[in-house]
Amino acid sequence: MLALTRKVGERIVIGDNIVVTVVGIKGDNIRITIEAPKEIKIYRGEIYDAIAAENRQAAVSNDLAELEMLKTLQIKK
Repeated sequence: MLALTRKVGERIVIGDNIVVTVVGIKGDNIRITIEAPKEIKIYRGEIYDAIAAENRQAAVSNDLAELEMLKTLQIKK
């Protein structure tokens, strides 16, 4: 992990195409802008964590009986 100190107007460049700029500081809050290609998804940490938890939950079936029933089905060719 890299920890940096930046002032308003200063930037952090990630790779060749991501720029993070500090645009304001008010009390405990820091306002930043992120310039990145549209194909790069950017999420707030709490949103990313919620999406990851939702994906984990969706990957695990809550009803194993339904899965067992699928085993007994025969597909005709």
